[in-house]
Amino acid sequence: MNLPTPPHLTILTGASRGMGLAMARQLLTPGRILLCISRRTNDELAVLAQTRGAHLEQWSQDLADSQEAAERLERWLGSLHAAELDSATLINNAGVVPHIGPLGSIAATDLANALRVGLEAPLALSSVFLRVTGRWVQQGWSGPRKLLNISSGLGRRAMASQTAYCTAKAGMDQFSQCVALEEAQHPQGVRVVSLAPGVIDTDMQVQLRGGDPAAFPDIGNFIGMKDKGQLTSPEAAAARVLAYLERPDFGAKVVADVRDPA
Repeated sequence: MNLPTPPHLTILTGASRGMGLAMARQLLTPGRILLCISRRTNDELAVLAQTRGAHLEQWSQDLADSQEAAERLERWLGSLHAAELDSATLINNAGVVPHIGPLGSIAATDLANALRVGLEAPLALSSVFLRVTGRWVQQGWSGPRKLLNISSGLGRRAMASQTAYCTAKAGMDQFSQCVALEEAQHPQGVRVVSLAPGVIDTDMQVQLRGGDPAAFPDIGNFIGMKDKGQLTSPEAAAARVLAYLERPDFGAKVVADVRDPA
């Protein structure tokens, strides 16, 4: 890649819609290489990248196949020249809400897909990111590295009929804390945050509001937040998340909320 200035490398999952798409739009700047990994590519992003003169890679990749996704990422990262990069960041944003209902009503295939996309894939992609960029550091590269996991308040507060999603997000918080402890042993370790982005007006919220009241006791809370205008737009939420990513104290608090004071 013959780019005029050392660019920032950002890898983003779940970039085809919702807050992920909003983050991708905001990250498309000439001084960045942006790799978006989603189930499908987005034509709007391709046009926007061309308009802005930004370097965009998009992969159509099912994150439920975490092994394939991780192997593909390892090959791609291995093809880059670290000396040409100013920094490296991985944002694990993708997540899945399966059928809304008690655990006994959810098919095993749906449970497996939710946990693979929401927890297994972030683990696998983070492992590759840590390993390959760690080799860059061993070879003399000194750029900052960041790992941002998009968590949720539901990873920290149990809710009936949301077992798989709550479990995936709670696991993301815990794995972030484990990795942070590991990376603290290295002088140029990766800074890690598992960040709750607030309540966002996305397709996931539509799905929650459309649940069966008999099977989802908390449905009224989600309907009420929409009716009272308490949901953040994907664009505003993305801006807050990316601003948190740039905070000088990023990583000081591993399990964090976008509303935490600086």
